[in-house]
Amino acid sequence: MAFVYILKCADGSYYTGSSLDLERRLAQHNHGDGANYTAKRLPVVLAWSAELERVDDAFRLEKQIQGWSRAKKLALIEGRVEELPGLSRSRPRRG
Repeated sequence: MAFVYILKCADGSYYTGSSLDLERRLAQHNHGDGANYTAKRLPVVLAWSAELERVDDAFRLEKQIQGWSRAKKLALIEGRVEELPGLSRSRPRRG
């Protein structure tokens, strides 16, 4: 099993990651060993997580969420999944 997670940092920003051991990874982040980004924004708290069966699926979802706007991440954290499609960033049309 693998996890995708969103952390809320002390400065109010969000960090998205993935791990095989969520509890260990959260402890690493809070000890300043998780990532450079979170090490400068301690403490961090787990805002959202999902468990997936496959590591590659978790990594793919992590990368997808990393590209989301703050509003879309917040909707996911708050469980407002029905709003996610409407919060997608519009892409310029190619023509």
